[in-house]
Amino acid sequence: MRTSVILSTYNSPGWLRKVLWGYFCQSRLDFELVIADDGSRDETLTLLREMAHESPVPLAHVWQPDDGFQKCRILNKAISVARGEQLLVSDGDCVPRRDFVATHQDRATPGAFLTCGYFKLPPTVSQALTRADIERQDAFSARWLLTHGMPPTLKLLKLLARGSVSEWLNRHTPARLSWNGHGASCLKREALQVNGFNEAMQYGGLDVEFGVRLNHVGIRAQHIRYSSTVVHLHHGHGYVTPEMTARNRTIRRQTRELRLQRAELGIDQWLGPDGQPRLGPDDRVEWLRP
Repeated sequence: MRTSVILSTYNSPGWLRKVLWGYFCQSRLDFELVIADDGSRDETLTLLREMAHESPVPLAHVWQPDDGFQKCRILNKAISVARGEQLLVSDGDCVPRRDFVATHQDRATPGAFLTCGYFKLPPTVSQALTRADIERQDAFSARWLLTHGMPPTLKLLKLLARGSVSEWLNRHTPARLSWNGHGASCLKREALQVNGFNEAMQYGGLDVEFGVRLNHVGIRAQHIRYSSTVVHLHHGHGYVTPEMTARNRTIRRQTRELRLQRAELGIDQWLGPDGQPRLGPDDRVEWLRP
């Protein structure tokens, strides 16, 4: 398996369904989908079992008990299960354009991680998006979005740019070069080199901190912001607390100042000596389509 696409989710089966439609119509299908489920109720597994019958690629569900926001923990568990040489990490509320996986595969380079762009949709447009809109790629059409109530914005360039224009924008964007949770990729061995995601962190910069540790071991960041994009379905952040964000800010500062390379609490606890997954007694892994 060349690429493992890892999608984090929590109690959002309606959004996850739309995201899976996007992956089912990718231009290239030499990848697997690993759903990193941070304790969702049974509706998510029911949806996945239903959709597995139409999935053109292998599909796995990795679930852990609900213990608050523990995205880093479930991402590490999903990575331990993943079989691909390349990891492409995104979220279960980010619908990929048809060329999303292929672009990450074509541009994969040892010693570099790729970070893509995203386009936020308002609630009304998120709800209006249908399977046909995704399969026809209307969801990535500026005309379609404007027709459905999206206000005009320069950010539409993320969807409009192609060819040499997108390459120029990739090189000159003022956006910070960082690992972005909505879409970034690296080799699996590189993620293991820094011990995966930092499980001491909850919401707030956990993706950036992972990317900083990759930088510290010599793995540079490369923008494909205008060449690879997703549309981000609207949702709230009711799980975020001031204490959570303050703690994460401290951890990020320490990682930068001390030039830390490995997470102290990371993926190594979920891997056996043979490199095979060694998850907790209450965790569940099910290959819905092997």
